Amino acid sequence: MSDWLAHPRSLQAAERILDAAASLFSERGVNATQMGDIAKAAGCSRATLYRYFDSRQAVQLAYVHREARRVGARVTAEIGMIADPGERAVAAVLASLRAVRSDPLLIAWFRPGDAGATLQIAQTSEVIEALARSLFAPETPSAHDDRSQLARWLTRIIVSLLTVPGRDEAEERDMLERFIAPLVARAG
Repeated sequence: MSDWLAHPRSLQAAERILDAAASLFSERGVNATQMGDIAKAAGCSRATLYRYFDSRQAVQLAYVHREARRVGARVTAEIGMIADPGERAVAAVLASLRAVRSDPLLIAWFRPGDAGATLQIAQTSEVIEALARSLFAPETPSAHDDRSQLARWLTRIIVSLLTVPGRDEAEERDMLERFIAPLVARAG
């Protein structure tokens, strides 16, 4: 634990804490992971942990924001320059699902006991809303409020499909193309 005292308060230290928390979220569950568990896994004292994050919810939110930015960058690269709003929404949702499902540390957030907290964070986070707006409703002529509402709604769709998946990606794609794409295209 002494090496924590030698380092100034930094992004590197916060990342170390978030990495430790991520492993615990996957192993034990998001809601079951306590601050003492995180401190121990990170190799720091609880006091040090609380200097970086004032609560368990703050750790959870910081982790979700970090990973949302990473997934958002991956999805943005994957969907490229798809111009049609409906096609873009379908591609972005499917890419988001693949990105989360392929990472055991992320899919842990969608277990039955943790999905409610995940949805709450997803629906109240300005970071996630901004990322979703950029993916699902970029530069649309509709009002900012409409774009925000659309982004929140599509985020709920993603959380729903991660929590209760379709039979396979083909079924999910079909549902998205039939029900989501026309609505998004009309909203755009």
